[in-house]
Amino acid sequence: MPRLTEQEQQEIIRFMDADKPLPEKYRFLLFEDKREVELVWNGKTNEVCNIVLPFQSIELVDEPRAEKPDETTLQLDLFDERGRQRKGWTNKLIWGDNKLILSSLKNGPLREAIEAQGGLKLIYIDPPFDVGADFSMDIEIGDDTFTKKPNILEEIAYRDTWGQGTDSFIAMIYERLILMRDLLAEDGSIYV
Repeated sequence: MPRLTEQEQQEIIRFMDADKPLPEKYRFLLFEDKREVELVWNGKTNEVCNIVLPFQSIELVDEPRAEKPDETTLQLDLFDERGRQRKGWTNKLIWGDNKLILSSLKNGPLREAIEAQGGLKLIYIDPPFDVGADFSMDIEIGDDTFTKKPNILEEIAYRDTWGQGTDSFIAMIYERLILMRDLLAEDGSIYV
């Protein structure tokens, strides 16, 4: 650690006596310089959500096959002889608040099944990109026009705006990326 000059020491004492934060230049003078890159924003925290909520099945898409496929193309460990998916942690599509889902997967009873499979192979997320656009629209089918009024969750989820400032946006996406990292397989991917 480099030695501080008398003037630097006095300046630090003045800031501390005034109960004011130290200027950024003292950060690496007072503490070890690890030469690591760091993303910093107002309100940054390393705490992540640890809530565990139960999952419920809303829809199962697991229809038996109409014809028996060629034996050489089967993945026998994924499906039974009727073509139905075996129990376990494979091919799940989960709808809901992604932070709560990721937290429940990381900290809940499914964690063991996920780890037994080596982690999640694919996570798809569709966050708002903070570009300020609203992509809602009417849908025309034939001569009819349909307008679905969004519920509150859809209203937030399906517009590409973020009204709480960039710091809040980065904090939101950071927490979710940390949760995803903890669930991802070594050869897994995150699709955005």
